[in-house]
Amino acid sequence: MHIRKAEKDDLDAIMNIYSIAQDFMIENGNPNQWSHSYPSSELIKDDIANGVCHVICEDDTPHGVFALFNGDEPTYEYIENGKWLNDDAYVTIHRIASDGKANGIFKSAIDYCKDLSDNIRIDTHNSNLIMQKLIEKNGFVKCGRIYVADGTPRIAYQWKKY
Repeated sequence: MHIRKAEKDDLDAIMNIYSIAQDFMIENGNPNQWSHSYPSSELIKDDIANGVCHVICEDDTPHGVFALFNGDEPTYEYIENGKWLNDDAYVTIHRIASDGKANGIFKSAIDYCKDLSDNIRIDTHNSNLIMQKLIEKNGFVKCGRIYVADGTPRIAYQWKKY
């Protein structure tokens, strides 16, 4: 597996990965987090143009995708029922998804991010039990509840090296 920044030519493969992930989430008890409307191709085009969209490839074929942001995440300013592990600089992982055709996609993305930063934040929907288990299995600590831009709650996690 290798990870690289996504390019314009990856858009169709990325949107296919998200479509498969959306179906998987719906079939596994999480119909509301993304449904079939999120993320939009416009958002992914912006992610690619801004250099935050990454693909996880086996050979040259993308099987996973995620967005990696450096700097403060506005929706993380307010956290309830807990607190962040620290106030140090961090990176945020968003929109991580897999097509289910390759093993280790989540771990590959997390390991990549851990090589870039000693402080990582991520969040997921309360109904996304599979993602919660993956996040916790990879050393993240549940910190509380945040609210995304549309006002819906998410479970907030953080990993720190020390």
